[in-house]
Amino acid sequence: MKAILALEDGTLFNGRSFTGHFETTGEVVFNTSMTGYQEILTDPSYCGQMVTMTYPLIGNYGVNEEDVESDRIQVKAFLVKEYQPYPSNFRSQKSLGNYLKENHIPGIEGLDTRALTRHIRLSGAMRGVLSTEDLDPASLVLKAKASPLMTGSDLVKEVTCREPVLWRDGRPIAVETDLSSFTWPEGNDHYRVVAMDFGIKYNILRSLEARGCNVLLAPAGTDSEAIDSLNPDGLFLSNGPGDPAAVGYAVETIRKQIGRRPIFGICLGHQLLGLALGGKSFKLKFGHRGGNQPVKDLKTGKVEITSQNHGFCVDHDTLNDPDIEISHLNLNDNTLEGMVHKKHPLFSVQYHPEASPGPHDAEHLFDRFIEMMEKASRPLNLKP
Repeated sequence: MKAILALEDGTLFNGRSFTGHFETTGEVVFNTSMTGYQEILTDPSYCGQMVTMTYPLIGNYGVNEEDVESDRIQVKAFLVKEYQPYPSNFRSQKSLGNYLKENHIPGIEGLDTRALTRHIRLSGAMRGVLSTEDLDPASLVLKAKASPLMTGSDLVKEVTCREPVLWRDGRPIAVETDLSSFTWPEGNDHYRVVAMDFGIKYNILRSLEARGCNVLLAPAGTDSEAIDSLNPDGLFLSNGPGDPAAVGYAVETIRKQIGRRPIFGICLGHQLLGLALGGKSFKLKFGHRGGNQPVKDLKTGKVEITSQNHGFCVDHDTLNDPDIEISHLNLNDNTLEGMVHKKHPLFSVQYHPEASPGPHDAEHLFDRFIEMMEKASRPLNLKP
């Protein structure tokens, strides 16, 4: 059935629904990955957004129960050039179309994704409305203009865990007590990590657990005192959606935690750490989304191809503390991709070292976090 995508600037794109009748609004963005659409669909960082895939053929390997990055589909809609309704893969359990229908997520094909992507690159990511029900262009444009702006939106509240969650054996386990009564699992020497859940991806948790960490997910609103009461070996700041400047409660918690224990931040966690260190954030024109973003390590000179998904960035010119060192830059637009602190045990990156989807060039950063916690836990070698 016919579907229309209307952008707030009045630009229209026609296509066909492969998931039934619908109407939805959201920020329209594009992802340049060739594979990994199930991981993209379930990444909480896409909350509030309609995702366009630049690769033309989508759905050819189906979906399964393993390749998810959260407990549900997070995108507002999925926009593709050509949908393949008959997947062929030994891991496939159902078609992409059925997966979207079961979760009530709109899917549209037949879209000129090259034209849409070019328009977003030239004019910037913008609000849109996608509908099979209202096909009046003027009406749709008005709806797009009336939809919420991404700037100023706190979408973390929509994706964070409501209660503490312990990650064990590759799956989340609800904690029966509140944080004040929580006790860490006994009988092992694993590092205890509190992960502030701003919309964390499962593969981050898998990566930490694979390196011997007991990980407790704390709701985004958890304060510094509650974290101190847990006495973790390290604090992890997760990825997530929306405008970092709108998540002031998390910035305050992070600011109080600096210097208390090792901190590692990824994506939104990196941005929030930047704000806690006195920096400011800004919205990128069309963001970085895909598995082919080149990032340069300024210390080693090496270039890593990275997986990214973000629309905001920390302005490195506003990080005026001389103890903050810029560690990584994006080679496409020279924006900030990583930072470390010379005095406190903390570092962060804008990209996703856990991939899923994308390259694994940067997975060594999890090892750096482990080394940081190991060093912090050693007793001081005091001379008599």
